[in-house]
Amino acid sequence: MTDALLYTVDARGVATLTLNRPDKHNAFDDALIAELTAQFRRIASDSSVRVLVLTANGKNFCAGADLSWMQRMACYSEAENLRDANALAEMLFALNTLPQPTIAKVRGAAFGGAVGLVACCDMAVATKLSQFCLSEVKLGLIPATISPYVIAAIGERQARRYFLTAERFTARRARRLGLINETVTEEDLDKTVEGLVNALLQNSPAAMHGAKQLIANVANRPVNDELLAYTSEQIAAIRVSAEGQEGLNAFLQKRLPAWRVESEQ
Repeated sequence: MTDALLYTVDARGVATLTLNRPDKHNAFDDALIAELTAQFRRIASDSSVRVLVLTANGKNFCAGADLSWMQRMACYSEAENLRDANALAEMLFALNTLPQPTIAKVRGAAFGGAVGLVACCDMAVATKLSQFCLSEVKLGLIPATISPYVIAAIGERQARRYFLTAERFTARRARRLGLINETVTEEDLDKTVEGLVNALLQNSPAAMHGAKQLIANVANRPVNDELLAYTSEQIAAIRVSAEGQEGLNAFLQKRLPAWRVESEQ
């Protein structure tokens, strides 16, 4: 891993992945995309990681695509552009499908592809002065690889506006749209994210993973016999799993389950 991406894990199993190109407003290029993909895959396979916080150093979360990378892409053939786009799509998919809970911690601007990073996280907290923009059409492009995640976050109707206007919108509007869960002052950002982390650390890691899969598999499906069977199978299976048994027994015995981590607050 280069200095463009920093990674730490604390004693609780809380991982922090930090974009570290503040002089470039944390814009990403092909090299950083490859690093992010590799790191997301490592985290996915590391059972000691309980929660991931995605954040950035400097004034802005991420300005989207790096200018020098865009200049190189302008000279690529369609086949080379397809390879580049596939790499970005794989990175976003790796983040979106992480088994661990993920939190985007946003200061400053999140433009273009950065909105995709935020949308791929399970929850997002931004400062009140943060701004967002789906800016691709201003450049003659479209927000293609991020679209499944952004549309899932803000809905088709709102995407029809913000994909087409490329207007900037505030953190308050981002919260109303569903992209952001909480908007807070700069001073309260760390405390608010830590509150979410502490809530997540009280829960069964396997159950949270299962809940994430449940959401992905149930969303936008008709309620029919197939779906009813699927949901019944899921709860039956987790009840007899190791963590399901531990959770039920801990509740009945009025003790804390083995996975619970005490709050640092």
